[in-house]
Amino acid sequence: MQRRHLQEIPDSGSNVSTSFTWAWDPSKTSELLVGMGVSVLQDKLANENTPQELLMCVGPPPKRQKVKDKEFVIARRLRLLRELAPGVSWDTLPDELLLGIFSCLSLADLLKVSQVCRRWHRLSIDESLWKTLDLTGKNLLRGVIGQLLPLGVTAFRCPRSCIGNPLFKTSRLLHVQHMDLSNCTIQVADLQSILDRCQSLQNLSLEGLNLSSDIVRKIAQNPYLIRLNLSGCSGFSAESLDAMLNSCHRLEELNLAWCDFTIDHVRTVVSHIPSTVTQLNLSGYRQNLLMSDVKSLLERCCNLIHLDLSDSVMLKPECLQYFCQLSYLTHLSLSRCYQIPPAALLELGEIATLKSLQVFGIVTATSLQLLKATLPHIKINSSHFTTVARPTTGYKKNQEIWGIQCRLSLRTTPGF
Repeated sequence: MQRRHLQEIPDSGSNVSTSFTWAWDPSKTSELLVGMGVSVLQDKLANENTPQELLMCVGPPPKRQKVKDKEFVIARRLRLLRELAPGVSWDTLPDELLLGIFSCLSLADLLKVSQVCRRWHRLSIDESLWKTLDLTGKNLLRGVIGQLLPLGVTAFRCPRSCIGNPLFKTSRLLHVQHMDLSNCTIQVADLQSILDRCQSLQNLSLEGLNLSSDIVRKIAQNPYLIRLNLSGCSGFSAESLDAMLNSCHRLEELNLAWCDFTIDHVRTVVSHIPSTVTQLNLSGYRQNLLMSDVKSLLERCCNLIHLDLSDSVMLKPECLQYFCQLSYLTHLSLSRCYQIPPAALLELGEIATLKSLQVFGIVTATSLQLLKATLPHIKINSSHFTTVARPTTGYKKNQEIWGIQCRLSLRTTPGF
């Protein structure tokens, strides 16, 4: 943004050109605020360039008069303000300074100041203010997402929300790189409309959603995808999963736990998972994940650091030798793999890099104490939940998304 010098700024008597084209339809602003649970300013200013708060500080309001020309009243207010506070005018502040002030506002306040005047509206939708957005657990009406995401949002956190039709006004691509829509209520067509405009995603979580084969192919449009969480998802074919795995060559963390998979889906993952994956959650496949699958999987992904194969009841003690061949394995989960006896787990002590082992359901309290005593360098059954590709872990009120703090949020707004 080109720096503006004070001598180039018009004086306080200048007004905003009426030929200005708005980037945001002001007639839709009220709907946007209501859809996000934000109250709308009751007094909308037409051509004033002074915040409503300053106008209220002038003094007690004059007696109401019947005036036909509203612009006369506005001009009179401006003149009174200049007389009481000579030399002080918001009009004289450069855009850079106003943007700095706006960057300190909450999301609700930023939406409100966008209605003060045309200049403030233009500045309030500057891309520098909308990098990170958190709308967790909100009821977002039709059109809200379609207006907010094109404002330059790069990190979008919106789990457990009810999302209406985005109603995008443009077909241009979004800038979103990190997106969490876990456990949302959203139509398949609306989700596809969002992902159709995303080709720069690095981190994506769609946990618990009903997808489609077309949506999974849209995910494949993101060649820089690093973390992908599809835990508990359903509704897509093995062929579309194959296409996605073959396109995402930079995947490092992949969570496909408890998806609605057939044996063909599991075979596709084992055969086509990128060798770049270092953290993998493939738990919940009971009879569909065989010993031969584990062997092929570990041969393909030999750099695994975190592996979760819980609830794979077809695994036998013989599979432990494959884990011992992994040079970097740090975290291993084999909970409820009932064919693996507690005594066989002692073999895992040979893995020098192993730091944590989750074996819930296959060891008794007595066996657990003996196992901890024999393998003191390994934390056993220390965590019930996986962190693979999950956007947020730990404290439930954490507003981070893969370590990124979202500045714009409605979660701390009073009344929500």
